[in-house]
Amino acid sequence: MSDEFDSPIKGPDDRCLNGESESTLFAVEKVARAARPPQGGSKHEVGTMRILVVEDEPKVSGFVQRGLMAERYAVDVCADGREGLDLAQAFPYDLIILDVMLPRLDGREILQRIRRNNTSVPVLMLTAKDAIEDKVRLFETGADDYLTKPFAFAELLVRTKALLRRGPVNRSSTLAVGKLELDRLTQRVKRDGKRIELTAKEYSLLEYLMQNQGRVLSRNMIIEHVWDQSFDGITNIVDVYVRHLRAKVDDGHAAKLIRTVRGSGYMICGDGEQ
Repeated sequence: MSDEFDSPIKGPDDRCLNGESESTLFAVEKVARAARPPQGGSKHEVGTMRILVVEDEPKVSGFVQRGLMAERYAVDVCADGREGLDLAQAFPYDLIILDVMLPRLDGREILQRIRRNNTSVPVLMLTAKDAIEDKVRLFETGADDYLTKPFAFAELLVRTKALLRRGPVNRSSTLAVGKLELDRLTQRVKRDGKRIELTAKEYSLLEYLMQNQGRVLSRNMIIEHVWDQSFDGITNIVDVYVRHLRAKVDDGHAAKLIRTVRGSGYMICGDGEQ
C-alpha cells in the first residue's frame, strides 16, 4: 500500500478526523461539525462531488483522504462506525467508502441501515477478507463494489470514478418507462403487457438505460457498465446492440422510447407514451 500521503493527526477526543472535539456537542451539532473539512482545508464548493470515508485505521484514511482531495473531491473522514452512520444519514453524499471492521458499529450493519432509507447512494466497501462468500454477502447487503486490503490508491481512484460516473442507482425490483416494464427478479421485459425476449447483453443494456431514464449515456459509459471492460475505442458494438434492442422494444409502436442523442450517445424516455 502506498505511503505517499501522510496520515492526519488524531487527537484523543477526535473520533472524526476533522479537528473537532465532540465531548460537549449535541447529536445534531456533532454530525454537522464532523462534516467540516480538515483544518487547513477548503470548504466544500458548490458542485463538488462529496465523499464520506468511514475508516478507523489512520494510515489508510489519511492517504485515501489526501489522495481524493488532490483529485478535487470534497472528503469527510470518520473513524467510528456509529458516527459514520450519522453522517451518512444526515448528508447527501455522492459516494460512501466504508470499512467493514469498525468500532461501535461494523460496516455491514451500517450498510444495512443506509439501504433502508437510501437505496441509490453508491457504497464502496473496504475489507481485509478475500473469501468469495464474504464478498457475496457484501453485495447481497447492498454494496456496489469492494476493495480488498491492502490496496493501491490508483485502484481505489479508478473504482471511485467509475461509481461516481455511474451515479445513483435505482434498486427497485421493477423499472418502468412508459408502458415498458422490466422485472429484475424474474428478468422479464414486457411492453403493453406483451413479453419481449432478450439476450443477456440486450437485457443488461436495457436495464442500464432504464435505470438512467432521461439521462444521456455515452457509448463509453455503456461499454464500461454493460461489458465491464474497455474496447479500446471500438464503440460500434454499442450501436449494433442498440439497433437490435430497438427492433425488439420499439418496432411496431408509435412512441419510440430509445433515442439517439447525436454526438453524445443514447437515452430512453417515455415522453409521449400514454
